[in-house]
Amino acid sequence: MTEPVIIWTLDWVPGGPRGFVRDLRLRWACEEAGIPYRIETVGFDDRHTNHLDTQPFGQVPMLEDGDLRLFESGACLMHLARKSDRLIPQEPSGEIEVLQWIMAALNSIEMVSMPWIVLKWSKQELPGITDWLDKRLDQMEAVLAEREWLVGDRFTAADLMMADVLRVDLIRKHGNRPASEAYVARMTDRPAFRKAHADQMAHFAAADAKRKEVSHG
Repeated sequence: MTEPVIIWTLDWVPGGPRGFVRDLRLRWACEEAGIPYRIETVGFDDRHTNHLDTQPFGQVPMLEDGDLRLFESGACLMHLARKSDRLIPQEPSGEIEVLQWIMAALNSIEMVSMPWIVLKWSKQELPGITDWLDKRLDQMEAVLAEREWLVGDRFTAADLMMADVLRVDLIRKHGNRPASEAYVARMTDRPAFRKAHADQMAHFAAADAKRKEVSHG
């Protein structure tokens, strides 16, 4: 029997980030590919320092697969994708295309969207960041208006990463981009996503009960 990979996440987070903590990317990949996995956790309260030996930036997720230890969701996703042809083509040209779009999601879209989101949370406005985001989202809209999938004629890890970056509520409500919205809706309607999302939400809901028990103990 194949040993499960281990996905590390936080033991608890407040309500806002739930459903978006990035271990979901790895859960989703495992669900799509039928890769057995289990969840381990690090403590939320001292998260910036309690696992620097395995994640030098004090973040999650992390992935263990036998003797292999990885951090950064993009690297972890690529490793999982290579374990199954359900997530990545076997031919080198298809594999590098998937990697290209994973990097585009992280470096061309999320690198702009996350600073913009943080500014929104803090009720600040920087027109230059908004203009940059609008340009990137419009460029992605043009791509998605022409194709159903980012690579080839089926779902791959490229779609998983891009959809996860684009599905943030503030991004979906910003502007009118019907092709992008339809793309996100299709990807998040996949059974594997729905299960991964529900499991993450249940994980943090169970943690609420544990924290409440400790606080009243």
